[in-house]
Amino acid sequence: MTETEKAIRRNYPRTLRLPGGQELTLRLMKPTDKEAMVAFARSLPPHDLLFLRMDITRPDIVQEWAKNLRTGRTVTVLAERDGEIAGFGSLHHDDLLWTRHVGEVRVIVGTEYRGRQLGPWLAHEAFVIAKNLGLKKITVQMTTDQQGARRVFEKLGFRPEALLPDHVVDRAGKTHDLLIMAHDVEGLTDTEVWTGPARSAVRP
Repeated sequence: MTETEKAIRRNYPRTLRLPGGQELTLRLMKPTDKEAMVAFARSLPPHDLLFLRMDITRPDIVQEWAKNLRTGRTVTVLAERDGEIAGFGSLHHDDLLWTRHVGEVRVIVGTEYRGRQLGPWLAHEAFVIAKNLGLKKITVQMTTDQQGARRVFEKLGFRPEALLPDHVVDRAGKTHDLLIMAHDVEGLTDTEVWTGPARSAVRP
């Protein structure tokens, strides 16, 4: 267990019950999850991968991700059903940088589970982790045409902070505007952090 994982003070695995009663397991990603993550990434629509800075369909890239898990710079919560990844939420931070008080959240949900509160719950897990790690602010990045993702984070209280024209290029060479949204963590009470999305339940 890394020092970062010890600081989280949150017990995993946990059971998440989605609306309708379906249950998923939430747990921390391990370096040994590399193959499962690559398989999940390759099942996603190509445009979804623009939400991430890295091409996680490539095993070598996911291997770098695994290194960050070991150092504690990245904490990733996986949602699983029957051993297959349904989605993940990651919090990325680096206590050696001048932005050490800021974490970046990345959430991706498999197509089968969209519109079922999984995305908000994974983002909520990142909130809890960020609070426990003492971060003051969390950000999220997306292209401006990812309206569904923007609506999810707006409902969670994120607000736009910057718009960078032509900042992202896709695999076809087409550029897209990048939207950066942010949310204050330091100002949240423990009750606000732990409440989580409505109509869902998480239990140890």
